[in-house]
Amino acid sequence: MDSGLLVLRLVVGLLIAGHGVQKVSFRLGGNGLAGGTEEFRRDGFRGGRLTALAAGGSQIGAGLFLAAGLLTPLAAMAAAGVMTVAGTVKWHKGLWVQNDGYEYPLVLVTVAAALALTGPGRWSLDHALGPVAWPLWVSLTAVVIGPVSGLATRAVLRHPAAGDTTRNETQHDETQSERTRHAKTAG
Repeated sequence: MDSGLLVLRLVVGLLIAGHGVQKVSFRLGGNGLAGGTEEFRRDGFRGGRLTALAAGGSQIGAGLFLAAGLLTPLAAMAAAGVMTVAGTVKWHKGLWVQNDGYEYPLVLVTVAAALALTGPGRWSLDHALGPVAWPLWVSLTAVVIGPVSGLATRAVLRHPAAGDTTRNETQHDETQSERTRHAKTAG
């Protein structure tokens, strides 16, 4: 079982980390930070370079920690979060990857959850640093918070759909209220 967990951690962790490297550099076929930023804009995100850096950094960190079996529930939570965001981008294309669907992100979220629940195995840094058996509540919390944080990130960073003026009108009303309040206190 330990050798199977090692192979799973290495392959999935390094694939997730590699995906992050592509977002922020020209390595592994990436288009550099500018390309990663443009990819997020095309996918309906706002935030520009900071969004690309946060996503790429999260993928690199989560992937490397998963591969090493270090802080496994937390690494799995981060991996599940960023891959849930990827799944939301592909959701409208359906499940299957041949149609650019969300099948692959779903597999990675599922593997991250499984690693959080089973633990990284004996051949891991978690085990080498002391036989840490993460409490079940930590693993379950990671399994829930990862995807929920990904959904929250997508909701917060998405551009309003064309014709959706509700958010802009709300921001305009809040800005007007703030200006009025400031003018009254200044006067």
